[in-house]
Amino acid sequence: MATKSKIEIVKKAGRIGAEVHRVKLTPDIDGETLSQIKEALSEHLVLFFRGQEHLDDATHEEFAKRFGELFAHPTVPVKENTAAILELDSQYGGKANSWHTDVTFVPEVPRYSILRGVEIPSVGGDTIWANTHTAYTDLPEELQELAEKLWAIHSNKFDYAALAYVNQSKEKAREYIEKHRSVFARIEYETRHPVVILHPENGKKHLLLGHFVRQFEGYSTSQSAALYEILQSYVTRPENTVRWNWQKGDLVIWDNLASQHYAVADYDERRIVRRVTVSKNTPKNVNGEESSLIRKK
Repeated sequence: MATKSKIEIVKKAGRIGAEVHRVKLTPDIDGETLSQIKEALSEHLVLFFRGQEHLDDATHEEFAKRFGELFAHPTVPVKENTAAILELDSQYGGKANSWHTDVTFVPEVPRYSILRGVEIPSVGGDTIWANTHTAYTDLPEELQELAEKLWAIHSNKFDYAALAYVNQSKEKAREYIEKHRSVFARIEYETRHPVVILHPENGKKHLLLGHFVRQFEGYSTSQSAALYEILQSYVTRPENTVRWNWQKGDLVIWDNLASQHYAVADYDERRIVRRVTVSKNTPKNVNGEESSLIRKK
């Protein structure tokens, strides 16, 4: 029997984020409730759900399918016995403490990310999300015009997700290097994305940046770095963000094309979260030009 629920939505910050109450997330959640969740996600960009301990890897993936086709990470192996789960375990170096939009080093970027808290530190380990539309609208008009003309090269050369498999002790260094070369770095992507993209659902303008950006087309490395810092600073302004204090069993869903996020690495205890990404979209700029693959080797 389908799970039915009358949900309650409570904003968590002025520009992004809402907590959803009175709902149990299951693969067979009824269509009306799912529609309410999707509508809230469109408005708030990131949704927080407490008390979802009943979800395991299998039901996490099945629930995620209600938002689109599973999107497995292009280079990092999925968790054993799953189709698309990426596990980030701090015991093996899995700390994504860098601002990013998930998997922008390929032309087709995942649309939604669905993250589940499996083991959470007693203190620390929050995640922060930022609204990349309000970041764009905050830009002075001259910077908006410049950003709309810019194209950025994104690459997975330094993908944090690969570090989830790194034991950081010295004796494991050589083993890591060999494993990284043979598994995680066996495919290197470079993709050309517009810096300002049109959201596929509502046409709003968003900044597509984050730590996968290597350089802007037509600019030197130093010029690119300077430009990046200016534009990225508008994304991470506190008024564009929401911060979530995790508890075991939490589940968070966000619009990956409308946001960036940052996992705060201020904890010592073990932290395990598992992510499913679903659906995909090839970003377009204000002129309708699409992202494209530069190389894959």
